[in-house]
Amino acid sequence: MESPLGFGRRVVVDRTKTTQYTEAWVVLALVLILIGLVTRRPALLTIAALLLVILPAAWAWNRLALQGVVYERMFGERRAFAGENIPLIIRITNRKLLPVPWLKIEDEIPTQLPVLDAQVQPSHKPQTGVLSAIYSLRWYEQAERVYTLHCAQRGYYAYGPATLRAGDIFGLFEDRRRLAHTDWLIVYPRVVPLEELGLPAKDPLGELAVRRRLFEDPSRTMGVRDYQPHDDFRRIHWKATARRQSLQVRVYEPTTSFNLAVCLNVANFRRYWQGYDPVLLEKTIMVAASVAHYAAERRYAVGLVANGCLPESDQPIRVPPGRAPAQLVRVLEMLAAVTPIASVPFEDLLITAGAELPWGSTMVVVTGIVTEEIAESLQRLRAAGRHMVLISLEESPPPELDGVLTYHLPQLRDAADDAAAMAAGLRQPLSQAEPAQEAVP
Repeated sequence: MESPLGFGRRVVVDRTKTTQYTEAWVVLALVLILIGLVTRRPALLTIAALLLVILPAAWAWNRLALQGVVYERMFGERRAFAGENIPLIIRITNRKLLPVPWLKIEDEIPTQLPVLDAQVQPSHKPQTGVLSAIYSLRWYEQAERVYTLHCAQRGYYAYGPATLRAGDIFGLFEDRRRLAHTDWLIVYPRVVPLEELGLPAKDPLGELAVRRRLFEDPSRTMGVRDYQPHDDFRRIHWKATARRQSLQVRVYEPTTSFNLAVCLNVANFRRYWQGYDPVLLEKTIMVAASVAHYAAERRYAVGLVANGCLPESDQPIRVPPGRAPAQLVRVLEMLAAVTPIASVPFEDLLITAGAELPWGSTMVVVTGIVTEEIAESLQRLRAAGRHMVLISLEESPPPELDGVLTYHLPQLRDAADDAAAMAAGLRQPLSQAEPAQEAVP
């Protein structure tokens, strides 16, 4: 249920009153009465009477000006992709008999998402502007304005708080209230087809093109059987062999679900103190989002691992693989909010994530740089039986990694898709490139 002013509980966080009224107004009225009685001038007595009537009436009007006023801020969509335009609806309702002669609203909005049909004033807060509007409301009247937001770049964006100013019709008093309610808008990163990024249209992730493949989970033994010459020596069940006096091997439970983890490296310089390239970071996130979208469309269990963290957090992002209907939404939300500061070294995160993922999982590594440490971690994971895919946006080709399906996409760094295009969130056709190395395990 809506409050008389704004949304929900704890609506008003600040309330101040300003006025043009001083004690001199009363003194002036008394002086006019005295002069009017002495000089017998009715006009002076009338002016004094008006002052004594207007002052309390204006004070009472100002007291009630913001009572019953409901401020609503609504979006056409709470979630959008970079490059889209969505409506922002501002609605003001006066739910009382007393009209509001003037009402000024100042709403704090992020400057990263431009308002196409309004002028946004600068604010003292970084990356924050003020959207101002003036209304005049009669009794039980509702006013609505619709603005268009351009979702120029991915991110989590807060709208609010808002400040309402109103007063009496004479302009003697002013009531100011600051509303605590904040609305959030999520802008997902761009998602493009993998072939548009430069990956082949057929089987871009190697063996994952087969929709159903049986894997064996070595952590879940369902029985034993006699040893056969082609069996791996590590499958031998020594206790069962001792009981039966013949070589026995474990039979593992099969799994029919694909587990794919997108591993994102937000660092694009070899040393964290060198800073980061924001354009390259956005392109890296775009590639990660496109891979996750590709896998979710094919009903893979998709997860996300990133050495960046969420705002006001210092922990790396981990989303376990899943096939729930909202799994892709969760992954895209994490990618929308990820910060550019690496919380842990990427090579260490890969080893940790590889140990936590289910058996048979595929790890798609998306990075702007491939250091020796990252290459070593990829080789260790491949040697441990992981299916590894590397997508590198580095200018120089990555090192040859045995058994790792590798793609080199330096064209994503070209000037044709420059910082202005990325900041505008425009979708442009990207040139295609052949994979630097294809080594399907």
